[in-house]
Amino acid sequence: MTPLARLAAAVSLLAELEAAPRRPADAVANDFFRARRYIGGGDRRAVSERAWTVVRERLRLDWHLARAGARPTARLLLAAHMLLVEGGRLPGVDAAFSGEGYAEPRLTPEERRVLAQLEGQPLIHPEMDEATRLNLPGWAMDGLRSRFGEALPQAAAAMETGAPLDLRVNLLRTTREAAAKALAAEGIATEPTAFSPWGLRVADRRPILNTRAFQDGLVEIQDEGSQLIALLADARPGMKVADYCAGAAGKTLAMAATMANRGRIAALDVSAPRLTGAAKRLRRAGVDNAETHLLEAGDRWVKRRAGNYDRVLVDAPCTGTGTWRRNPDARLRTTGEDYAELITKQRAILDKAASLVRPGGKLIYATCSVLPGEDEEQVRDFLDTHADFEAVPLAQAWAEAGMDGTPPGEGAHMALAPHSHGTDGFFAAVLRRRS
Repeated sequence: MTPLARLAAAVSLLAELEAAPRRPADAVANDFFRARRYIGGGDRRAVSERAWTVVRERLRLDWHLARAGARPTARLLLAAHMLLVEGGRLPGVDAAFSGEGYAEPRLTPEERRVLAQLEGQPLIHPEMDEATRLNLPGWAMDGLRSRFGEALPQAAAAMETGAPLDLRVNLLRTTREAAAKALAAEGIATEPTAFSPWGLRVADRRPILNTRAFQDGLVEIQDEGSQLIALLADARPGMKVADYCAGAAGKTLAMAATMANRGRIAALDVSAPRLTGAAKRLRRAGVDNAETHLLEAGDRWVKRRAGNYDRVLVDAPCTGTGTWRRNPDARLRTTGEDYAELITKQRAILDKAASLVRPGGKLIYATCSVLPGEDEEQVRDFLDTHADFEAVPLAQAWAEAGMDGTPPGEGAHMALAPHSHGTDGFFAAVLRRRS
């Protein structure tokens, strides 16, 4: 594809994202390229990267367009990005929208009027409100200020950067050193992660899905922070473990390794497609001590197994604020209403999952959120209404899980963030049911 054809394809992709504002951007993109198989791999990457750069700056671009009295269309968003982020000039944008060949149609007089007001303006304008200046949605500002305080600008800046590619080594099949050598033999350089003893960070985000190491189940893609949550679960050989919101089973896989494939893990979720994908991952990784179960309305599975589990991990559905650098569209899709609904849902899930924990067993509550309302406050409310549970301080939980060194952070719970730990934003609390 020519550069102008790639730009036109990026406009089309942005238009489809605009038409489905509540769908995850990666799902929309997958459908977009599936319907356009003539777009090859290199062109696909170029088109995606162009569209994602616009998505990352969407809140600020919207502000500029609104100030110019315009509604944000896909064409205007990309053209505005060329002027405000890429440092282009209006004649260059005019040339890119030439209408020739496979290029986008020419700019209309109204589009030129709007873009003329943007030319030469700074992306971060002095008249912007704090939320827009920091590229954050207004509904989340109170929670983010509460979490980060004076470090909010640094935290926000880190949320705008690209996320690294972390791998978890499957200790059921290899060691971290052997996996690193296997990847290096395929031209992929890695380095050990700072906190996780089984993590590898890919130096330059090289694709690994087609590598022999991945296909043979030696490694799985998993952010280091997510690995640490599975480690804090302290799942040991012979235990009965429940992964209550298992999703694609990333943490189920990790706990199976700490259990040396001995004992039983129940991977539970409300989504049949997610559990189907989970079963495939479990087979590829050589996990044979796990089973999947679909939780449905009226299902008595949990009630029949009350008090039977040594460990119950609740990786609760959340706003995903901790993954905004990886999923920049999520800060656009999620609303304050979603946040309120999720807090209610988390409370109900945590209450139900707690019934599975045996006396002396552990309940691990985790989110990929950095908002206290979904994290510490949720745990505080749970403990207020469940006197038979107590919090295990992070340092103690870290030691009980057999981890060396100092845990990432201080205090009662683990709270990770990109700017302070180099991981996605994760929260985890370890709660023990009193004997």
